[in-house]
Amino acid sequence: MFVPAGLHPARAEHRQLDQLARAGADLFEIGLAHHDAGLDGPVIQAAYRRALSRGNVLARALRAVEHAAGLRPTVVMTYWDPVHRHGPEHLARLLADAGAAGAMVVDLPDGQAERWQAAAKDANLSTPRLIPRHLADTGLATVAAGASGWLYAPASTGLTGYRGPLDVPALADFTTRLRAASPLPVVSGVGISTPALAERVAPLVDAVVIGTPVVRALMASPEQAPVLTTAFAHALYPYATTETRA
Repeated sequence: MFVPAGLHPARAEHRQLDQLARAGADLFEIGLAHHDAGLDGPVIQAAYRRALSRGNVLARALRAVEHAAGLRPTVVMTYWDPVHRHGPEHLARLLADAGAAGAMVVDLPDGQAERWQAAAKDANLSTPRLIPRHLADTGLATVAAGASGWLYAPASTGLTGYRGPLDVPALADFTTRLRAASPLPVVSGVGISTPALAERVAPLVDAVVIGTPVVRALMASPEQAPVLTTAFAHALYPYATTETRA
């Protein structure tokens, strides 16, 4: 379950994380708000703008991570710019001290991958990698070799929040390529907009991450977020391991 940090005051945010965990979220991805979230669609970008308007972005994110990590395994989703501004070594240590199990830099530059991976390893953080579907096998193997934790295979080639049909056979081919390149688990998200789509994707991967549908609810009608989480969790239940639900 993806939740952007700082969307609501800390007390409300902690209550929402509690509710999402009870509703079936088995893992949390906490988003560190960024002003230029180029891989995200309008809903998550709007959530990040709201979080940024509240100020103290990193402090709020660390509080969210600390609370979420007390409930479920937790990783942080971020862009490279915040990592660069805070310093890879410093930020990795802060996230680890807050209880994060890993951090995924969704736009990690090739030239910075080695430094980030070393910083994360020193802090005992895993470094999942988002793998673009267009990568040739050689490039895919190179990126996968530097990852730890899991490989993230977007279900859609669009931005987060995509609500159209998914090319499930293309995703199946991609996950087959990923498994040939690496023994790491494969996780999918992006464009899994309904429980029915989650049920179609689940047999192909080791975990499914739900983001925009729940973020949309958290922004407009927070009381609906646990209801949505339950619906996704029920759809994924036949395929569930300890990490495969919403």
